[in-house]
Amino acid sequence: MTNNMDLFFDTGSNKKEFSEVLSEVQEYLANKYAALITNNPEEQRRQITAYIAKYISDYRLGVEGMTQDELIECLYSEMAEFSFLTKYLYNNEVEEININSWRDIKITYSDGRVAQADEKFQSPQHAVDVIRRLLHKSGMILDQSQPGVVGHLSNKIRITALGTPLTDGEKGVAASIRLINPKKLSRDDFVQYGTATGEMLDFLSAILRYGLSICVTGSTGSGKTTLMSWILSTLPNTKRLFTIENDCREFDLVREDENGNVVNNVVHTVTRYSEDPRQNIDQEKLLEFALTCDPDILCVSEMKSAEAFAAQEAARTGHAVITTTHANSCAATYYRMVTLCTQKYDMGDKTLYNLVTEAFPVIVYVKKLEDNSRRVMEITECEILPDGTRQIHTLYRYHISETAVTDGKIQIKGEFQRVNAISKSLQKRLLENGMPLNLLEEISGRKEEAE
Repeated sequence: MTNNMDLFFDTGSNKKEFSEVLSEVQEYLANKYAALITNNPEEQRRQITAYIAKYISDYRLGVEGMTQDELIECLYSEMAEFSFLTKYLYNNEVEEININSWRDIKITYSDGRVAQADEKFQSPQHAVDVIRRLLHKSGMILDQSQPGVVGHLSNKIRITALGTPLTDGEKGVAASIRLINPKKLSRDDFVQYGTATGEMLDFLSAILRYGLSICVTGSTGSGKTTLMSWILSTLPNTKRLFTIENDCREFDLVREDENGNVVNNVVHTVTRYSEDPRQNIDQEKLLEFALTCDPDILCVSEMKSAEAFAAQEAARTGHAVITTTHANSCAATYYRMVTLCTQKYDMGDKTLYNLVTEAFPVIVYVKKLEDNSRRVMEITECEILPDGTRQIHTLYRYHISETAVTDGKIQIKGEFQRVNAISKSLQKRLLENGMPLNLLEEISGRKEEAE
């Protein structure tokens, strides 16, 4: 419809600021609004862009630096979508949008890069208006009575927004928009980005497949969920997988063949918050449901409360469990679990430590480094010795050899190292769980030793 308009109209005859053109078009469309209402999003877009195109061509309006098509697209996005944020919200390469003020927007990409957005809002109020439009999708309101809110644009877009008086009025709004696992990374992607070696990834995939529970730990934004999602994606179609997520669904692990038939065995569940305790369904309650659904592998998206106790109970009763939590090392993860478990039961720390180390023998620590790269910094095993004492062994680690500053940018150099093989007791457990001997020899290093 608009592809060839620039060939027929002189857009330079009446150049104005974008905000002026927007105001004129909005006023014009306000009189046509009733005619534009439709249940078909594609039809609505077609009608609105047609009216926009007619108005700017009739009045030969233009904006410096924009073609006719670009102007129409920007006007539509501003009025019907989320301004310039729209192109980032639906970009598979974007992981996070951080709005520090109306004119300072940082974009985090899947490869770890953090870049300043080329665009900015027109004013502090414009920033507030766009964020309010986003929050409206989840029924949330940002105003003086609720200056801090959390919402979801969709299952895969999480929004946290802070307005006045929590932020300065001249800044407009501060917001963090997290695009949850927007791009499904492959094994080769992790290796290419330097997150881990292929050997490390194959190790994690194999041990979960054959019944060992894993906890992936690290800070927010370190890549825990992305890594866990890949590990889950490697499971055979015959394994029954039950996922439990908090607030919104991050995983999409259902596989279909070319005819649209589901070929694997997955149940995705999400918590439901209610002020009525009888109607509230938290992760702990979903774990109870899960255990009656005959799962082979349970995924608890994040342990941050009393569900930690239920998760370790499930892991100690023969279910393979994979989960995440926030901690700053592999060793600290067990103490973090102990703290979470005490929210449910008043038990001694030593008893709880013994329980969680038995439940999760393998811990994976991931970290976002100063140069914005993500690395699996360490994989450990907690071995239970015959006398009941615990001993933590490092299986793999990322060794940093040099940190340098070149042209104002930090560069971190290092290498992945294989430190220890898994213990004999864990090898025995994997063998009993059905792991083929040649695969066990490969992941334990016994094949290399024989050669």
